[in-house]
Amino acid sequence: MGKITVIAGRNGSGKTLYVEQLRRQLASDRVRYIAFTDSYGVNVDGQYYLQLRWNQHDIDHETPTVGEQLQRAYLLTGQDTDERRQMRQQLYRLFNMEDFLDKYIITLSSGELRKFQLTKTLFANPSLLIMDNPFIGLDAETRDQLKELLQMLARERDMDIMLVIAKTDDIPEYADEVVEQSSLEPAPEHVLSEEKRAAILALPYHDNDYDCQHVIDMHDVTIKYGSRTILNKIEWTVRNGERWALTGQNGSGKSTLLSLVCADNPQSYACDITLFDRPRGSGESIWDIKKHIGYVSPEMHRSYKRNLPAIRIVASGLMDSIGLYAIPKAEDYAKCRWWLDIFGIGELADRPFLTLSSGEQRLVLLARAFVKDPQLLILDEPLHGLDLWNRRLAKDVIETFCQRRNKTMIMVTHYQTELPNNITHQKVLARNL
Repeated sequence: MGKITVIAGRNGSGKTLYVEQLRRQLASDRVRYIAFTDSYGVNVDGQYYLQLRWNQHDIDHETPTVGEQLQRAYLLTGQDTDERRQMRQQLYRLFNMEDFLDKYIITLSSGELRKFQLTKTLFANPSLLIMDNPFIGLDAETRDQLKELLQMLARERDMDIMLVIAKTDDIPEYADEVVEQSSLEPAPEHVLSEEKRAAILALPYHDNDYDCQHVIDMHDVTIKYGSRTILNKIEWTVRNGERWALTGQNGSGKSTLLSLVCADNPQSYACDITLFDRPRGSGESIWDIKKHIGYVSPEMHRSYKRNLPAIRIVASGLMDSIGLYAIPKAEDYAKCRWWLDIFGIGELADRPFLTLSSGEQRLVLLARAFVKDPQLLILDEPLHGLDLWNRRLAKDVIETFCQRRNKTMIMVTHYQTELPNNITHQKVLARNL
């Protein structure tokens, strides 16, 4: 019978370092490791930029599909036996793989990409499977099914499993051992100090803010890729000051819908979309509109490959760029340091981004989303990889920020507990089969 061990602790507590040392000690082909960064597509197809997922005409169509890559991995990792075929069918059913076997890897949602990586890794039937934050990006049903699968692999296939977890409420009840890399005490009711809360509420307003009634208006919006329909006749109105939860299963089109708002999707220009009471294509450039939108998403996270200091990552939010191609002014750096401090990571300002833990990176990207004091916050799975304390801190910041005038928010999450307390509306997307 295999053993299930959980390595748990706060962001930056050394969980990943612990696992890296263990892997070096074991140095075996029977050890498989799925890292947090894998779920965001590091080294997938060699190159990635923020809009590539929705710019499918830029993809080299000689690139193998998900199904072709999985078939290749299946054949390379063992003989085609009845037992292995049964396992493959079980994994495909568990993760609804049939829905996206014909897709290219680069076009997968973060949840679909996690399912692909898990399936590919499990084909190898490792003796030790190490998984870093295995449940993030998965909808509730799939998380429950994955927990059942991991228990079966350990009990029936004698596989040792090690789960590296920052979100400690994801620790399975059946874990044989929990190794604490830091204190697992629950977060208090609020983490943001009253002083910082007051400072956020006291931020000055901008003379160029849009004075609008409707922040987003979508009518009969349909998005297709070939014969596949991602969004079907969407009607959606978001009014000034509303705070929306956008939910749905993996692959239901949540990130695609938000990519239309941010004009990262080329099909957005063919859709009936109005932002800040201004119809798209009415003369105002998308860059003028982007100035009023703060954005964080899994796609953005995987786009940051340059090892710039964290403060320059935050400063890129002032210019709506991935990376930084101009030197910010001194007052801009002061603003960036202020937001890093709000998120409790002021001491990381000069640390190279790629040396930070995944949770610390996510806090930096959250600071980037807030740094220009946007009218519209688009937070696509913003709390990925954050421990209980930092999740509560981020929710405090979001709730406080949205108390200010002309602040509208849309948030995507697969965890109801991650939603801030000030949600006013919810939109649920169904996956198109």
